[in-house]
Amino acid sequence: MKRSLTPIRGSRTNPMPNRSILANRIQDILAEVSPTPMVETGYSKEEKISLITEKFTDILEILGMDLSDDSLEKTPHRIAKMYVNEIFSGLDPSHFPRITTIENKMAYEQMIVVENIQALSVCEHHFQTIDGLATVAYIPNHKVIGLSKINRIVRFFSKRPQVQERLTKQIADCLVAVLETPHVGVHLTARHYCVIARGVQDSQSLTSTCDLRGHFKTRMETRSEFLSHCHKKPT
Repeated sequence: MKRSLTPIRGSRTNPMPNRSILANRIQDILAEVSPTPMVETGYSKEEKISLITEKFTDILEILGMDLSDDSLEKTPHRIAKMYVNEIFSGLDPSHFPRITTIENKMAYEQMIVVENIQALSVCEHHFQTIDGLATVAYIPNHKVIGLSKINRIVRFFSKRPQVQERLTKQIADCLVAVLETPHVGVHLTARHYCVIARGVQDSQSLTSTCDLRGHFKTRMETRSEFLSHCHKKPT
């Protein structure tokens, strides 16, 4: 049975839990409805960088690369720092963005749409780039969110090994929980470099995924209005 999402509620004096509490609650919700396959390692950030450096040294040596060359000697460490601090930083709940919401005092009840959000991720099957654009919309209930926070939520869930379907759903699940509204739409169109750089080597194909909730799913006029915003393509 599909689990219904429990909204993350604050109060008038504290409209949203602090970032660490919020990140843990989001992590708990997603563990049930759209989990990223993960296990707890217990390693600190520094330990992860050290261990990945060692492993990439082995990989490059097995490939026959000369790590005594000044162009290559620091490559394993560069890759390790990039993995931990940048392209897979979304695996660390402490990096969940600080979310700013305000009370919907203006009683705004129409669609809010943010288009052309960059979603740069990594395919978990081949560790190749996923380069996409997201369109995210919601119809407010009691809260509206700072617009840049939607971009940051997309970025957070992009910064981990992903499949596009899960990424789309995680963004939607997070917004439903944070905004306390069932009316959310997420659309993502992306190029997958595991298709471009290997295998079929098709540089033209695009993959689109969509997660529609509430009125975005059940009301044809809302669905059509949202999808009319979703025609942009990665360049």
